[in-house]
Amino acid sequence: MISITDKTLQDLEFKTVLQTISERCTTEIGKQKAGEIVPFKDKETLMKALLQTSEYLSSFTNNNALPNHGFDNLTNDLKFLAIEDSFLEVGSFRKIATLSETVNVLLLFLKKFQDYYPTLNERASQVEYTKFIIQKIDEIVDKYGEIKDNASPELADIRREMNLVRGKVNQSFGQALSQYNSLGYLDEIKESIVDNRRVLAVLAMYRRKVKGSILGSSKTGSIAYIEPEATLRYSRELSNLEYEEREEITKILKRLSNIIRPYFELLMQYQEFLSDVDVIAAKAKYAYKINAVLPNITEEKRLYFREAFHPILFLSNLEKKEKTFPQTIELHNQSRIIVISGPNAGGKTISLKTVGLLQLMLQCGILIPVHERSETFLFDRILTDIGDNQSIENHLSTYSYRLKNMNYFLKKCNAKTLFLIDEFGTGSDPELGGALAETFLEEFYHREAFGIITTHYSNLKILANELPFASNANMLFDEKSLEPMYKLVLGQAGSSFTFEVAQKNGIPYGLINRAKKKIEGGKVRFDKTIATLQKERSKLEKTSLNLKEEESKAREESKKMETINSKIQEKLERYQELYDANQRLIYIGQKMDDLSEKYFNNKDKKALIGEFLKMVEIENSKRKKATVKEKKEKKIIQKKVIEEVKVKVEEIRKVKKEKKIKAQKAEAEKPKVILKIGDRVRMIEGKSVGTIDKIEKNKAIVNYGVFTSKVNLEELEFVQAK
Repeated sequence: MISITDKTLQDLEFKTVLQTISERCTTEIGKQKAGEIVPFKDKETLMKALLQTSEYLSSFTNNNALPNHGFDNLTNDLKFLAIEDSFLEVGSFRKIATLSETVNVLLLFLKKFQDYYPTLNERASQVEYTKFIIQKIDEIVDKYGEIKDNASPELADIRREMNLVRGKVNQSFGQALSQYNSLGYLDEIKESIVDNRRVLAVLAMYRRKVKGSILGSSKTGSIAYIEPEATLRYSRELSNLEYEEREEITKILKRLSNIIRPYFELLMQYQEFLSDVDVIAAKAKYAYKINAVLPNITEEKRLYFREAFHPILFLSNLEKKEKTFPQTIELHNQSRIIVISGPNAGGKTISLKTVGLLQLMLQCGILIPVHERSETFLFDRILTDIGDNQSIENHLSTYSYRLKNMNYFLKKCNAKTLFLIDEFGTGSDPELGGALAETFLEEFYHREAFGIITTHYSNLKILANELPFASNANMLFDEKSLEPMYKLVLGQAGSSFTFEVAQKNGIPYGLINRAKKKIEGGKVRFDKTIATLQKERSKLEKTSLNLKEEESKAREESKKMETINSKIQEKLERYQELYDANQRLIYIGQKMDDLSEKYFNNKDKKALIGEFLKMVEIENSKRKKATVKEKKEKKIIQKKVIEEVKVKVEEIRKVKKEKKIKAQKAEAEKPKVILKIGDRVRMIEGKSVGTIDKIEKNKAIVNYGVFTSKVNLEELEFVQAK
């Protein structure tokens, strides 16, 4: 069972994550449940919750989206239903029917697609499927939430009678309207509605001449609203019938309530199931937004978050259209504790919070934004000490509060604890506070706890370097601009760049030198060495990054070339098959032509049939028997290849045509040779060459040796002079 204090939840801003998930719920109960998410007590239940969210997340990218799971909150209605002899209003029954229908649809869907959603279907299989509730409510209530006329024979009779009386009301009112309108007693509007009853709009001066009951008057008093006497009699009858209708509806609702009451527990279960699905859906939507996955959860004590994002920072930067830098952090039995050092504002605290928040989210059944090859195990406790914890109420200083917190850590810390401490040892004299912090760190180390701390204390950096299963880490800084690169690097302590940052911010160089003289030379040299190493590390990191990018690009290009080559090879094979098939058909055509010529010469039918059958048998011996499906597939492939070839041929023809037009244009643009008698010429696009014997106006007689031809001079092109 995991132990999480309110302080840890506050330090890691876990409530902000829950608030974001809650906002993505569609039901009130779902929103409430999302806000109350806590770590799971056992691994089995946790894994089910994580897999359910992961399965729902997959529905966003496959073609089997889950049906609607929304419903109206029925908690109060169901509590009232549980009371003996109580009855629900018609609207509540419509909500119950909708709830039951929604559950039924979801249960059938998950059963049908259980291969896609096995864990969700396992949860759904705990819920009973029944159509009885819907059938019983549909017999009484229509889809608009009204009681049906045939809900009972008595109600059907009452409503039939009501319709007749309404007809009489309208008829009598129409007669009165015509009568008094013709007498000129009515205002221009003629009629109105008062208390849901039709009334005549009678001019005040004639109100005594109209028989009926005055139900009101206009604001100015110029109009009296009167219900005619004949209509009044029928209206009273209608009121009595309406009273009987209400009484009968009450009886029907009581009967229906008694039928549905035994299903009280099932309906509560339905509501519980749908609200659980609502929370799962909200977690999946949140996971989709932050690119979250389910990492591997191992029994081995190892935490490996690769390319991990802080979810709150990620969403915040997404809105601002700013980049968020992921971190890769690893803790295992040979490196249980990491001491992160380096300048402020470099991202140390965010790296710390990222690990704590992601681990906490995961143990609460929420997917996390890490690389899919990440993995972790489950901690029993997550202890945090992050930020300024000065307690005004308890009159405790920051240091006193932190000591009190460290005491709590010492009581609870064990081999399955993850501790996260920001600015470890601060709040007191650097020498004394550092010594005490070193002792605490040794104690956590000996208890085999896993943890990450941030510090500026050199003694803690040295201790992390000396302890076999602890290691240093630093946040990379640009060696020239001293701007943070927001990248955590394991294996080396970070310099605080105290003097370098001071110089960058305009502090006079003389003052910085005086400050350097006031402290031990060894410490300056130590910090300077770390700073130099960190600069070298930064250069190597950049070079490595560039090389990785180049390697990645080369791999992508290689993959593209392989894909293109395979596609070209496939096309060549298909084109070759088409070519071979066409060559075969040409060969058969030639054979048929030979047979036709033989038959034309000798008229020997017997020889013709014999030769033809021989040719058919030879061709059939080459054929392979194929199923209808294979033939169909072959035809589809052939059709596709022919279409491709057509396109290619069209492209070639187009290119040839363009070349031809271009050549003709070029030829046309050449200076024309004036043709003379004796010149050797040929027809444009022709092959035969002749000699001009005679020219008459725009025509020439060309001698081709065997014959002569009269041709337009424009149709001839010059070949050779005489």
